[in-house]
Amino acid sequence: MSTSTISVPNELKQQLNELKIHSKESYADVITRLIICAEDPIPLSDEEIEGIKEALDDIKAGRVKSADQLRYELGL
Repeated sequence: MSTSTISVPNELKQQLNELKIHSKESYADVITRLIICAEDPIPLSDEEIEGIKEALDDIKAGRVKSADQLRYELGL
């Protein structure tokens, strides 16, 4: 297998790092997983779609809390 070097912006490299399953996972493996997901996405169930709709309704109605509020309430 031959390899190539590509140039990517630092922001994209950081995003790829955050998508790694473990620190030693290669960028090639991360990119392969992304391609598989893009080519053959897992469809959402009716239950998942309904949950997303409910969450969007909560956001529109202002029934949300910031991460700081949740940390305070949970004592973190």
